[in-house]
Amino acid sequence: MAVISVRLNEDEEKILAFLSEYFHEDKSSLFKKSMYELYEDIQDIKFIEDHIENKENPEFISAEDLLN
Repeated sequence: MAVISVRLNEDEEKILAFLSEYFHEDKSSLFKKSMYELYEDIQDIKFIEDHIENKENPEFISAEDLLN
């Protein structure tokens, strides 16, 4: 398991302490969750980009059709 040291300025330290208390999570867990969420965002963007690029004749529907 890797051990990583992170330096935070005062504002970042206050934010991390607030989040830790708010979510009742230790600070390392918050970093891990943030890392996974950022990675998931990137994977979602890649999926969307690939889907759009590979579609030769995109088919659009109206919002009204989508809600019906």
